[in-house]
Amino acid sequence: MPVSPLNRCLHVQAPILYCTHPNPEERLRYHWAPGRAGVLDQQFFITTQQRSSMTLCSSNVELQNLTEVSEFHLLGLSEDPELQPILFGLFLCMYLVTVLGNLLIILAVSSDSHLHTPMYFFLSILSLSDIGFISTTVPKMIVGILTHSRVISYGGCLTQMSIFIFFGCMDDLLLSVMAYDRYVAICHPLHYLVIMKPRFCSSLVWLSILASLLEALLHIVIVLQLTCFKNVEIFNFFCNPSQLLNLSSYDTFANSIVVYLDASLFGFFPISGILFSYYKIVSSILRIPSPGGKYKAFSTCGSHLAVVCLYFGTGSGPYLGTSVPSSPSKSAVASVMYMVVAPMLNPFIYSLRNRDIKSTLLRLHSRTI
Repeated sequence: MPVSPLNRCLHVQAPILYCTHPNPEERLRYHWAPGRAGVLDQQFFITTQQRSSMTLCSSNVELQNLTEVSEFHLLGLSEDPELQPILFGLFLCMYLVTVLGNLLIILAVSSDSHLHTPMYFFLSILSLSDIGFISTTVPKMIVGILTHSRVISYGGCLTQMSIFIFFGCMDDLLLSVMAYDRYVAICHPLHYLVIMKPRFCSSLVWLSILASLLEALLHIVIVLQLTCFKNVEIFNFFCNPSQLLNLSSYDTFANSIVVYLDASLFGFFPISGILFSYYKIVSSILRIPSPGGKYKAFSTCGSHLAVVCLYFGTGSGPYLGTSVPSSPSKSAVASVMYMVVAPMLNPFIYSLRNRDIKSTLLRLHSRTI
């Protein structure tokens, strides 16, 4: 009994690749030979009388565009050999600065009892999330530059993508929670301690973690359904979820729907909540009679507002890469701004504009001396 072509979509056997068809006379044979940069070039021979019609592996997907892959090729930022040492040193320094800066914020908050407040509690969790966020991609890129290897396994790509989504969603939700905290502190100062109890703050963090895990799990399930890909080259330095979905040989409309839903849940709604919170905050600040009171209220929100603009401004590129056409180089630069520059600047924004953080860091520095 002939095997259905839907069940045997593609069988990779080096050096010959066959695709079974119910009619033996319409068997399509692929011959694979090594091509440039480790990518396989395909030459196919059709032994059928109806050469004008191609066998379809699934609905609306041509067989010649399908391949099962065990690894992907990350094209990185540049292929110029002379730039590799510069990129290696640059990203290594940026990674170390990011990790050290965020660790200092966590140390400052945990060591000073005056900073054991909801605002600084959320800030320490955000710093921890930033460390995990940048550690998802930059170490792999640094090792790839050092070893001249841009290959990542299918499992490694799936793992990197899921961790990237988890920490990216964590940052978005934590920034929304921090905006709500500032809203309660300025608009309802007398009820602040009653509303923002430690148990309630911990619940907000755990809800953010749970929502981020569910979002990462959703993308894992979607990618696991993609058994056929058009290409193995990812025009970025990490496994970008939107670019990975674009490599699928299945209907791209469904992939776009996933990206739009993702952007709505973890982009539009958090931004809407933040904008509403700051609308209420600004309205309350403008009613403060003294200029000193206005300045103090604005200073408590300025650092958070700067981080919000930095994160959501740079994050629109990587998240909406499938809906807005752009060159691979621009997409890679946008990813660098979102995944490397934003977490690196976060400690500087909070430490330079926050007197409590600066004074605590100075005391820690004086103790070490």
